[in-house]
Amino acid sequence: MYDLIVVGGGPAGLAAASAAWEKGVKKILILERDRELGGILNQCIHNGFGVKTFGEALSGPEYADRFERMVAESGIEVKTDTMVLDIDENRNVSAVNPVDGYVTYKAKAVILAMGCRERTRGAISIPGTRPAGIFSAGTAQRYMNIDGFMVGKRVVILGSGDIGLIMARRMTLEGAKVLACVEVMPVSSGLRANIARCLDDFGIPLLLSHTVTDIRGNKRITGVTVQEVDSRMVPIPGTEQYFDCDTLLLSVGLVPENELTKKAGIGLDPRTRGAYVFENRETENEGVFACGNVLHVHDLVDYVSEEARFAGEAVADYIENGERPKESFLLTTSGGVTYTVPQRIRKDSGMKLVNIYLRINRKVKKGDIVISADDMEIARYHKENLAPGEMITVALPSVLMQKVSGSDMMDVSLEEVP
Repeated sequence: MYDLIVVGGGPAGLAAASAAWEKGVKKILILERDRELGGILNQCIHNGFGVKTFGEALSGPEYADRFERMVAESGIEVKTDTMVLDIDENRNVSAVNPVDGYVTYKAKAVILAMGCRERTRGAISIPGTRPAGIFSAGTAQRYMNIDGFMVGKRVVILGSGDIGLIMARRMTLEGAKVLACVEVMPVSSGLRANIARCLDDFGIPLLLSHTVTDIRGNKRITGVTVQEVDSRMVPIPGTEQYFDCDTLLLSVGLVPENELTKKAGIGLDPRTRGAYVFENRETENEGVFACGNVLHVHDLVDYVSEEARFAGEAVADYIENGERPKESFLLTTSGGVTYTVPQRIRKDSGMKLVNIYLRINRKVKKGDIVISADDMEIARYHKENLAPGEMITVALPSVLMQKVSGSDMMDVSLEEVP
């Protein structure tokens, strides 16, 4: 019997396990399907990680190493090359690996920290032939940074997610010509800093409200057709541009890796594609928590670690004190707010402040995030330079929720201000 089993040994799993250990949870097991800990960080050789967490800019492997050392110096048990197959309602975790074979572990609590995966060409249905030379941006990143293979010389990138932006710079530095970064939305989904450092600094054009409408090539891609789209995302005739290229990278979004979550019968929010959680990151299944990109896709790994440490501390509280009453407020969204995490806040959370993570659907120069219930404003937060690609956080004092008397719902909305 373990006190805690953490599924996933990437940045979220390592931070959550470390935080739980520091809070007194001593019998912890991390299960990681890869051959080594660190997750996606191992292939992210650029720097910029850790400014918030460690006060310095680190590469991905350096950032992972900090947490791996914390785990190694503790008594946390780790099993790599281990695939988790199932989690039942009693927190029995079934897994398989080459050493132990098929085995079932019992835990008082489980943290889901499986991360996310990239959307593929099939998920967005690009028309055209099926030649070689089409990669997701993360796959290209692994080929180049881990395996040492150059994936192409003349490149078009579809989508402006952060991995795609970073790969535009990476491929340019390796001698490739990045012809354009093409984004179907009218705004980029990447961080503004990455647009500046990875596209603007290298003269790579960003074509907003454009998409790839055709792929040419037999054995290897020879070119793509790009068109402007209207407000309904329909290609506009007469706007075709043809790019002669040998590589197309797809940076068209990340999806939480939640097959195991669904199999466990845990409810998913269709907006985040992650689990519904309470303010302490506990899912609807008692004793099962979720954090990091498996819960909702974050901008920065520092935010992943921050949320994961919070979840680890919450697990320690759960193991020591048991589950709190589930009577809670449901958070709804309006006015351009696309989702919130958590989706529910317990009326008796035991917390002075509840951090609410949210995203919006458009760029806003100045705006207020407003929390209301019973036709009454509960809290208002002024924000500036908001964008869909950047997560927003507000801290709601629990004492303000005591104002709500006749409703079990609170609405989180966006109001633009002059």
